[in-house]
Amino acid sequence: MITLFHRPRTRSTRFLFLLEELDAPYQVRLVGTRTRDGGAADPANPHPHGKVPAISDDGTIVFESPAIALYLTDRFPKNRLGPVVGEPGRGAYLSWLSYYTGVLEPAFMSKFMNVEVPRGTAGWVPVDEAITVLDKLLSAGPYLLGDRFSAADVLYGTTFAMFAQSPMMPKSTAIDDYAKRVVSRPAYLKAQELDAGG
Repeated sequence: MITLFHRPRTRSTRFLFLLEELDAPYQVRLVGTRTRDGGAADPANPHPHGKVPAISDDGTIVFESPAIALYLTDRFPKNRLGPVVGEPGRGAYLSWLSYYTGVLEPAFMSKFMNVEVPRGTAGWVPVDEAITVLDKLLSAGPYLLGDRFSAADVLYGTTFAMFAQSPMMPKSTAIDDYAKRVVSRPAYLKAQELDAGG
């Protein structure tokens, strides 16, 4: 069984969403995090930096959002939330999972901290450039993989919904509509109920 190491109203909430989408057996273990609990690491939290999310699959520990998404969709392929090895779309799926933490999150952090992206050396780009790429992609289809909803959409859609009213988020009708599609899914609404109860 999957154990989700969780803190309500954090990045780990989206894994309640994904686990519900996957119809996977899971349990939630609430843990402290360094940022919210005075800097002390919770010994029950297996994340190496005391953050969330992290999961355990009967002792196999996985942390970092794209790795968890990939692990879970490979582990529970029934609902087809991620193309399997050899299936069309697998390359795009892996690329968008990696782009999320390799490009999009650093782009948002650079903008938040008002730090110019070092163009020749950074592996990421300014947030406006990343949003332009995603706007074009999502203008062509409802999800990152076209017509197919995937775990990558769980990461991006929940992030865009969270930043919808933020000045950090460049305006995009395609992205706004996409975020609304993602967070209107029954599994997302169930995850919100579960999170509020935690």
